[in-house]
Amino acid sequence: MSRPAISSVSPGLLAFDLDGTLIPEGGLIVPQATRAALGRLRSLGVRVAVITGRDQAPPDVLDAARPDAVATNNGGTISVGGQLHSEAHFSPEDLRAVLAHSLQDARVIAFTAARIYVDAPPGTPTPDWLSQRPHAPLSALPVGEKILKVGFYHPGIRGWKGVLDTSHPHLVLTGAQEPYTDFLTVTPSGAHKGAALIAIAEALGVDMAHTVAFGDSDNDLAMLEVAGHAVQLGHLPLLRPHADDTLSGPEALGAYLDTLADRLSASGAVGAATPTA
Repeated sequence: MSRPAISSVSPGLLAFDLDGTLIPEGGLIVPQATRAALGRLRSLGVRVAVITGRDQAPPDVLDAARPDAVATNNGGTISVGGQLHSEAHFSPEDLRAVLAHSLQDARVIAFTAARIYVDAPPGTPTPDWLSQRPHAPLSALPVGEKILKVGFYHPGIRGWKGVLDTSHPHLVLTGAQEPYTDFLTVTPSGAHKGAALIAIAEALGVDMAHTVAFGDSDNDLAMLEVAGHAVQLGHLPLLRPHADDTLSGPEALGAYLDTLADRLSASGAVGAATPTA
């Protein structure tokens, strides 16, 4: 798809992945240059969305971006204006299939809105982020619990992805390839970042032609494909054909956003939003 250069786009909505994009991989803090540029863009009337594979956005991200919308769980859970907009859950049948793996010593994490359920080999250290959250063994998962996302950690995860791709092609599978070769995320049908960006733009009254998406990994592909303008961070070959611009990484994002703010300030060309009901 041929899309216009950023110099001719009037952005009404900027949508950011987190890890490797808005923040360094595994980080919690938005770089100061990016924080300042986001403030400039918001003051010019540009809307901001965070669309992440994480189940929660770190507090500093929310403080820096002050997003109009947040989508977590790879887009399966969407909040607009601080209110829950939509939430995708596995059907009982799909969840049974997802959890019916035969990966010896895999670490499996199932996410609900309130609690995390974990299956890990004996002696596996509990990550710091998990120790600070309500969690329980996966064996204690109540029947009928609404699961939003399942994550697998295992060096042989690509094989399980292949099985699920064949048996349940309607599910959304990301990872098990570069840059996350040992990690697979599974979300319900339709729960992906592209659908989240479309839903957020509609809720905010922004035409998709005026959206700009930023991402660095395979789970960002869906939103880079549907955005009016796509910006890749890093150099993952999978994304390159779908990117209109490429930045080296999060450290280059602030300068890019500043340049965009300079242009908008000079021209006053912010993508118009239509009234929402």
